[in-house]
Amino acid sequence: MQISESKRLFAKAKNFIPGGVNSPVRAFRAVGGEPIFIKKADGAYLFDEDGNSFIELINSWGPMILGHNHPMIREAVIEAMSNGTSFGAPTAKEVEIAELIVSMVPSVEKVRMVNSGTEATMSAIRVARGYTGRDKFIKMEGHYHGHGDSFLIAAGSGAITMGHPDSPGVTEGTAKDTLLAPYNDLDAIENLVAANYGEIAALILEPVPGNMGLCLPNPGYLQGLRDICTREGIVLIFDEVMTGFRLARGGAQELFGVIPDMTTLGKIIGGGMPVGAYGGKKEIMEFVSPAGPVYQAGTLSGNPIAMAAGLTMLKYLNSHPEVYSRLDEIGMQIATGISTINAKLGYDFTINQLGSMYSLFFTEEDVIDFESAKTSDTGLFGKYFQAMLKLGVYLAPSQFETLFLSTALTDELIGKILQAHEESMKEIFN
Repeated sequence: MQISESKRLFAKAKNFIPGGVNSPVRAFRAVGGEPIFIKKADGAYLFDEDGNSFIELINSWGPMILGHNHPMIREAVIEAMSNGTSFGAPTAKEVEIAELIVSMVPSVEKVRMVNSGTEATMSAIRVARGYTGRDKFIKMEGHYHGHGDSFLIAAGSGAITMGHPDSPGVTEGTAKDTLLAPYNDLDAIENLVAANYGEIAALILEPVPGNMGLCLPNPGYLQGLRDICTREGIVLIFDEVMTGFRLARGGAQELFGVIPDMTTLGKIIGGGMPVGAYGGKKEIMEFVSPAGPVYQAGTLSGNPIAMAAGLTMLKYLNSHPEVYSRLDEIGMQIATGISTINAKLGYDFTINQLGSMYSLFFTEEDVIDFESAKTSDTGLFGKYFQAMLKLGVYLAPSQFETLFLSTALTDELIGKILQAHEESMKEIFN
């Protein structure tokens, strides 16, 4: 029997790359089997090294709102590359994309470009500490803000997927300044504020968390956080690396009408290229060097290729509001279809959906926070993942990752996804 090219590549990769992958969830350990190595992507499809094609519902973990390899983005990148790949110096496109972000995101009056969402969140916490003169910050259990030391305390995403929410290498001193609260619990925030009065610089959260699977904020929760932070002089930071420009033109803060002091962004503003950003109120952002004393730098920040791709993407989203109505429609079609099929088959599993993000949890409990998300049957999810993969639908290889939809999904493809779901559910329960 001839070994598949993906198996050959994975076996080789393990000799040179820790675990054979460059990001933990890709290893497929949470769902069984071995990872598929991707050769190319186009529209709603991934194509692997063995010539197989898959309808995929991850879209590079969010940024491919318009689908993969969109001609508009591709042409912008090719044009930018004709002038060089990196300058380490200012460019006109940096100014243009910064102006566009400020016009689109309600909380952002000034913005600094960086290279990843992790870099954005690390920098935002540092700026908040510098601005307030305080050391501690609050994060929510199960929320993932990248792999910075301070954030790997009860973290979501790959941390919980791999079974290690607290990482070795994070010092006790670092952990001591990270205060934890359950999502959707305002009383817990009030208690932390009282117990650490005058010491809390920032409160950071995913306004719509996607790294423990998709959870939705309870009515009034985000506004309650805003009120507490305003009262206590705490910098409220929305991590919109996933939700920014996806749930609405101005992100979750526009959708819910709650404006943070700072926002972290990523993924979509690079049109698929490595990029991130953090921004906020002018008086806070003026603390960033060289305007102020808080140092942050990066040779590849504002990289001309990433800026060209991101600027093209954001201009399109800014001028085509119909994208968001179509994304909402696609998300609703899939979530409603899955719920209908599950009810017909007699399974009362939970599905959370907002716009073009959704998660199917293999639990009958309402999933509103980290603890309820963890009631999911991850073994069942693994079987479901493999069954869907066999039928040509590529899901995120973890129960605790949100799925991201694109406008490349036609009604015909949605029908195929729902048919695969029904066949997969019958397979794993028969």
